[in-house]
Amino acid sequence: MKRILGRCGALAAAVGVLLAVPAPASAHEKWFVPDPGAYPTDWSFALRPLTLALLLAVVAVTLLWRHVAVRYLPVPELRVLGFLGRLVPYVPRLLAIHLGVSLLAAAVSGHFLTHDLDVDDLAGGSTLLLLEGALGIWFITGIRLRPAAVLLALAGPLALLVTGPVGLLSAMDLLGVAVFLAFVPPSDAAFGRVEPDAVTLRRGLLALRLGAGGALITLAFAEKLANPALARETLRLFPHLDVFALVGIHLPADSFIAVAGATELLFGLLVISGALPQVAVLVAGIPFNATLLLFGGTEMLGHLPVYGVFLTLLAYGSNRGTAELVRWLPALRRRAARRPALAG
Repeated sequence: MKRILGRCGALAAAVGVLLAVPAPASAHEKWFVPDPGAYPTDWSFALRPLTLALLLAVVAVTLLWRHVAVRYLPVPELRVLGFLGRLVPYVPRLLAIHLGVSLLAAAVSGHFLTHDLDVDDLAGGSTLLLLEGALGIWFITGIRLRPAAVLLALAGPLALLVTGPVGLLSAMDLLGVAVFLAFVPPSDAAFGRVEPDAVTLRRGLLALRLGAGGALITLAFAEKLANPALARETLRLFPHLDVFALVGIHLPADSFIAVAGATELLFGLLVISGALPQVAVLVAGIPFNATLLLFGGTEMLGHLPVYGVFLTLLAYGSNRGTAELVRWLPALRRRAARRPALAG
């Protein structure tokens, strides 16, 4: 009984850490601010005492989060969500649909991979859009997707390098999904059912986490912590994003930006850590869904890959046979090898 109470207490503490961190609505500023390129990067903002303190706190919380998960908590951590584990054989098919619809919508609107990368002024932009639309349809069909995934994983970075490294890093979530589907494509069986081996699946999940988490970290800096001017303009245009003001707490704009950026950074690091995926996804889903009330269809279509990643982590993290694989990191290979073999 003491052991159970201890685990419950540790889980409550971990959840409390996340809930204690305010979760400002997580919108992509560049999608909704006119001429986002007019706001220059300002790394000095990230070096301010308040911002630095928040960044150090985020790193500490991430390390504590993983330590508590690995040492003290059961896997899965929320057994009540075990029914979601039944989706595991069909997750690659569902994830491919999320990716395909997002690519097709971006192509129709004249953007490559993300809605802040307009290719109208790029040489060969029309060709890129045709390729993107074709890949979107291919992913939606679910037919022999490994070549499509490999093509997107290779063509995406090459095209995005034209727009600069920030554009490439901000689209890492889509590229992470592509790499995952290259490892674990849907099969030709009914509804794309697939049951990969543990080694293949854990590698695909690691790529998925690195992609989604890397995109969140990039956006935390590119749109907030290293570009406060863009964040200030976003707050001016959309004051309802300030969730503190909604509950009667009035923070200076720069303080809010620092907290918002640190929170987005925290979510990115937690996704990469893979620890407590059920809790992390449920909490991170709150700000990602809150912005739908303000920005509607553009926000929903732009975030479809992220929703797909969240669904993937939640499903695999809720299955007793795959939950351990979600938090696998290469550095922990020896420790993982000493544990009993997991079902695929």
